[in-house]
Amino acid sequence: MSLKEQITEDMKTAMRAKDAERLGTIRLLLSAMKQKEVDERIELDDVAVVAIVDKLIKQRKDSIAAFEQAARQDLADKEKAEMAVLVAYLPARMSAEEVTAAVQAIVAELGAKGPGDMGKVMGAVKSQLAGKADMGQVSAAVKAALAG
Repeated sequence: MSLKEQITEDMKTAMRAKDAERLGTIRLLLSAMKQKEVDERIELDDVAVVAIVDKLIKQRKDSIAAFEQAARQDLADKEKAEMAVLVAYLPARMSAEEVTAAVQAIVAELGAKGPGDMGKVMGAVKSQLAGKADMGQVSAAVKAALAG
């Protein structure tokens, strides 16, 4: 079963269970997926769905930070609950050690040296680690590998 089909099934389950918060979050995700399909006239595969989920999670993290800074814990909690639903659709994340090892292998493979090659390395890393690792963590690992 594709990730897209799994999300649709989860929406039906949430409807039957009358789980309003979960249902709202899943509908938001399906809406973002449909928007991308309509805009680009494509059928989304699992990689594209994971990219959308990643983007929505990043938005939630930014919102949580803003709400907590504004002392709106009620809104921050709502965003955290949405984020918990979204995280379930991501594949298992790589550990920091695995990310560092993968980045070092790619840097060696490309023969990259110094911060000037950051863009080239990030392009290669993104294609291989998209959805598997936190891109903030990946970026830090790339900087560290090119600095050394």
